[in-house]
Amino acid sequence: MRKLLLLSIVLITGVVFAARLFYLQIYDTSYQKLSENNAVKVVYNYPQRGYIFDRKGNLLVSNQPSYDVMVIPKDVKPLDTLEFCKLLKIEKEDFKRILEKAWVYSPRIAQVFIPQLTKSEYAALSEKMYKYRGFYIQKRSLRNYHVRHSSNVLGYISEVNERIIKQNPYYQMGELIGMGGVEKQYEEVLRGTKGVKYIQKDRFNRDIGPYKEGIFDTLPTRGNDIMLTIDADLQQYGEELMINKRGGIVALEPKTGEILALVAAPNYDPALLVGRDRSKNFTKLYYDTIAKPLFDRVLQGEYPPGSPFKTLTALIGLQEGVIDLDERVYCHGGYRYGNRTLGCHHHSTPLSLIPGIANSCNAYFATVYRRTIDKYPTPQEGIDHWREHLVSFGLGNYLGYDLPAGNKGLIPDSDYYNRAYQYPKYKWYTPATISNSIGQGEVSLTPMQMVNFTAAIANRGYYYKPHIIKNIVGADSIPEKYTVKNYTTIDPEYFEPVIQGMFDVYNYGTASHLKIPGIEICGKTGTAENYIRVNGKRMQLTDHSVFVAFAPKDDPKIAIAVFVENGYWGSRWAGKIASLLIEKYLKGEITRKDLENFVLSGSLMDEYSKPYSGEPFKINQ
Repeated sequence: MRKLLLLSIVLITGVVFAARLFYLQIYDTSYQKLSENNAVKVVYNYPQRGYIFDRKGNLLVSNQPSYDVMVIPKDVKPLDTLEFCKLLKIEKEDFKRILEKAWVYSPRIAQVFIPQLTKSEYAALSEKMYKYRGFYIQKRSLRNYHVRHSSNVLGYISEVNERIIKQNPYYQMGELIGMGGVEKQYEEVLRGTKGVKYIQKDRFNRDIGPYKEGIFDTLPTRGNDIMLTIDADLQQYGEELMINKRGGIVALEPKTGEILALVAAPNYDPALLVGRDRSKNFTKLYYDTIAKPLFDRVLQGEYPPGSPFKTLTALIGLQEGVIDLDERVYCHGGYRYGNRTLGCHHHSTPLSLIPGIANSCNAYFATVYRRTIDKYPTPQEGIDHWREHLVSFGLGNYLGYDLPAGNKGLIPDSDYYNRAYQYPKYKWYTPATISNSIGQGEVSLTPMQMVNFTAAIANRGYYYKPHIIKNIVGADSIPEKYTVKNYTTIDPEYFEPVIQGMFDVYNYGTASHLKIPGIEICGKTGTAENYIRVNGKRMQLTDHSVFVAFAPKDDPKIAIAVFVENGYWGSRWAGKIASLLIEKYLKGEITRKDLENFVLSGSLMDEYSKPYSGEPFKINQ
């Protein structure tokens, strides 16, 4: 009996061990995976990013080789730290700090130790890499910029951070991603697909060849090339005209919504954000809170549009039936309401709609605006109907263009004024909002929105969403939303008199001295008042110079908006710049050398550093 019991215990124990061994070998693969993780090194092979071209096929961005020093912290063995640091051109303290950070992130995952070695640095280091166990060199490509302009359009690439990795597990620490501009917007198109190699290691941690003969290895897939709508020559010329000035220029092709130029000034050379000095250069640009070179004034700057807004006031007045083409309005130095006056410059009076636009009469448009609002039983209803018309031009909201930056401006509604005046405790009436009529008051637009409503006028009532992508190599077409007409609430017949008024701005109006021989241009000057707060006090600074235009009059090929901060009045800077760019695009050359010499040699830097309230003050908008 005792022998039988002993035999039973031995048999049962054997069965238990056998079952456990069977389970571990057949069903439970966790130890197998752990073993493989320890015995297999994963090496990524990074693809080349797609190239970027302008609308004419000119190469803007390509790639250049770069070499990263990678580290697997757990594989690092004792080494000559001083020699290694000298080769990498870093201090010993930097070596310790970077390695400790890599350990914290993961001791087993390969990470970038020193990024972006030059060819000479790579050559000096590569022949000695056998000394530094746990480190290896990985080749990848960086951007190579063939132009020194368009940094706000192109964007840049930078290393991913932990937040990005958590949001998108495709990326690993040390990898690169598009940041800003089209690099960010079209990241998934441009980046391609990285390849993977699995390297088998022996028990001494030495590479012994491909894991399972490379059956799991994949090749990288190059990113797709893209063609932008930008005209590189026009873009470069625009940036030259904006040297020593702050503001923005944006030009569209009205018939398609394609962005021809998008200039934010001041700008920077995109090559500054490539290579090992990228971080240092980015820090300088980021902390320049005066010039704000990283701030895209075209997409993010929200400004009072000034007198170009009067074209919309006229269109809404015609649509609402509160004014006709023959009725004339008197102007004696401005529009009087209560004991206040909305001032105006001197011109002939009385004026009807077309000469009202040509001469930019404040009294005329204040009259049209007040009638538009007062047509309805309450100012709240009037304001909301007025706003509906403006929203149909893409104002007061994001336009849906394919660039990551942007602000939506402000077209106030009745709720806005009810809050501002604490209604119904205090009532408000149309005169309280009369500045809206001339693009001042609470109205604010981005230059992109300004060119969009100009394109809608050029098209006699519709626009295409602005976009910067013209073609993606390998794709059938661009997104459908950029090929759909967006109609305004204004009937087509009302655009002709407004267009004639804009044409007469160049014939005898406020831009008559800016005519370009052989081109029929329709435009509108603007002088936007500019206020800031200094030490709690509201102060008026030098006005902004604003101009919108399109040409030719009857077959528009370009619409443009120019905004020059603290540029005095519309025709002084913005009007000249717009006229020059229109001629450059349509003719390919400049005949108005007087305008060109004035703009290229002119500077507003003294204006931007004027002292206010007894102390030095930099304009920071």
